[in-house]
Amino acid sequence: MSHAIAVCHGAFGRAALYQLDKTIITHAHREGHIVFYVDGAPGHVQVLGRRYDLLQGTGVAVSPWEPHSFHVPDGETQLCLVLYIKPMWFLENSMSAEFALKFGRNALPVTAEIGDAVNRLTALLLAGDDQLRFNEALFGLTRECFDMTWVGAMQTRRAEACRRSNDFRVRRALTLFQERFTEDIEMEQLARSVGLSRPHFFKLFKQHMGVTPNVYMNTLRSEQALADLLRTPKTVTDIAFELGFSSQASFTRFFSSNVGIAPSEYRRVAHVAEDAFPAPLFG
Repeated sequence: MSHAIAVCHGAFGRAALYQLDKTIITHAHREGHIVFYVDGAPGHVQVLGRRYDLLQGTGVAVSPWEPHSFHVPDGETQLCLVLYIKPMWFLENSMSAEFALKFGRNALPVTAEIGDAVNRLTALLLAGDDQLRFNEALFGLTRECFDMTWVGAMQTRRAEACRRSNDFRVRRALTLFQERFTEDIEMEQLARSVGLSRPHFFKLFKQHMGVTPNVYMNTLRSEQALADLLRTPKTVTDIAFELGFSSQASFTRFFSSNVGIAPSEYRRVAHVAEDAFPAPLFG
C-alpha cells in the first residue's frame, strides 16, 4: 500500500518522500512539480501524454498546470522524492518574465550536483527538525533543476513558456470555480453561465489553462483538503462533507488517487512551517 515516509511544507514549497505502489491518476497542480527516483522499481511519469521514465539518474519536471500521472509496475514499489514549488518562486527566480511559470523541459538528467542535493534534502526530510536548512536545501535543489531544464531550451516560444488566460469567459469560469468548487458543479450549467456551449467551453478552457475543467476543479479541492488537514483540527469526515463529498470513504478515494496516500496518513506525517500557508493563488 502506498504511504508517505515524510512530508514537510516550507516557505515556498513542500517536499515529500513517498513509497508508491499504485497509479496516481491524471491531475495537475498550481505548483511546479519535480519527481526524483530514490530506490525500488523503475516507474514513469506521463506529462501531457508523453512518457518519462523515472529510474536511477533521472528526474521529471512538471510545470504548473501541466496534467500528469504517476505509474509503477503492478506488484512493485518505488521510493521517490517529490517537490512542489509555489508559483511565486518561478516569478521571482526565473531568468526573465518570458520564461516564468514553466520548466524548460520535462526530462531532467540528475547530475552529480543534483544527486547530492537530493540526498541532502532527503536526509533533512527524515530528520524533520531543521526548518531553515530544509528551506535552503529545497531552494537550492529547485534552482539547480530549473536551470538544468533550460539548458539548450532558450528558444521556446513565449506562448508555450508562460500560459495565462486572457479570455474573459475563461477568467469568469475561474472565478466561478473558486466560489463553488465545494459544490456539485454541473459543467453544462457553468458553461452556459459564461455564454458557451459545453463542448466549446471545454475546448476553450483547456486551450487557455492546459487542463480540463474537471481536473481544475479537482485541483482546487485537493489544495483545500491539504490546507484543512494541516492548518485546522477538522476531522477527515468534516473536511469531506465541506468539500462536497457524500462520505469520508469517497473523499479518501479521491485524495488517495490525486495525492497518492490517504488523508489521515498525510496529516500524521506532515511537518509544517509557520510561513508555509497560504500559497499564492494564480489562475
